[in-house]
Amino acid sequence: MYIPLKPLFSRHKGIGVQFTDEPTGNLDSKTSMDVILLMQSISRKFNQTILMITHNEEIAQMADRIIRIEDGKVVSGGVGYAR
Repeated sequence: MYIPLKPLFSRHKGIGVQFTDEPTGNLDSKTSMDVILLMQSISRKFNQTILMITHNEEIAQMADRIIRIEDGKVVSGGVGYAR
């Protein structure tokens, strides 16, 4: 299966942050896991932060930090919230 990775990643002036919005939304579970593991590997290798938007709880639990937003408000994990 071919997955175009360019839409998953966007570099912004080399600041080391990758912004992703539902990077696995249209993928099967195996391919989704492959993509997430690749993203983790790349972020660690190049010392980059990944900011990911997802509704997938399993993928969210793989993150180093989770910030939950409900009805447009941060409800956990943001500044002032303990993890």
